[in-house]
Amino acid sequence: MALKKDDDGRRWVEMEFAVPGTPEQVWQAIATGPGMSAWFTPTTVDERVGGAIEFDFGEGMGSSRGVVTVWEPPMRLGYEEYGWSGDAPPVATEVVVTSRSGDRCVVRMVHSLFTDRDDWDDEVEGFEAGWPGFFAVLRLYLRHFAGQPAVNLHAMTSHPGDLPQGWSVLSRALGLTGVDVGGRCETSTGAPKFAGVVERIHQDGALRDVLVRLSEPHPGVALIGSCVADGQTMLMVSMYLYGAHADTVAAAEQPKWQEWVAQLSA
Repeated sequence: MALKKDDDGRRWVEMEFAVPGTPEQVWQAIATGPGMSAWFTPTTVDERVGGAIEFDFGEGMGSSRGVVTVWEPPMRLGYEEYGWSGDAPPVATEVVVTSRSGDRCVVRMVHSLFTDRDDWDDEVEGFEAGWPGFFAVLRLYLRHFAGQPAVNLHAMTSHPGDLPQGWSVLSRALGLTGVDVGGRCETSTGAPKFAGVVERIHQDGALRDVLVRLSEPHPGVALIGSCVADGQTMLMVSMYLYGAHADTVAAAEQPKWQEWVAQLSA
């Protein structure tokens, strides 16, 4: 869905998606620090209107900070982020959870910017393009791991080739070439331990990723992808590990993955 505009200077994108779980379970996942860290990126939330919210995107990517503007559990969350792109005005995010029968919910997310300038239109539209992979992680988290302790690890590097070349290098090295949804995959020789079942495959002109429900190195979810950012091809491995000992496994695996991914930039 494209960027929308109105006569008052508001520009926004909106998304709506279904997830398993009760409103309370979904709220814990989309409105608290431990919940968002379990499927998105390490996050801290001071759970009140006026409280701070911060997303940590890791080394080289920085963080995004803001303030909670709406806190109505388990139905509605709002926050504003500042300094997210140069001198851009704050971007306001609203998340609404609506209950459906059968322990399911619909989540509606809206990102809004109030300005009469079009300088940041592409970046606002980019919010919409970047979320679906994370929403797929969220669904698997709620379906299989809701409420369990969660730790994530991320490894990323640039690649000198174009998007198809970069994705070919990454997918071949991880044994993902030619896989289909429902098929099992595991890493080729030389890569860190990685095995599981493919849950989702996505490819377009700006992003390619595969979502895997992990059995090794620990129960969890992996989002493996390649995208184009600021004219560069980026290769990324994100893992979300759940349950007992997830923190110990993540601490051991993080340096292995960062070192291995860095070699792919050659």
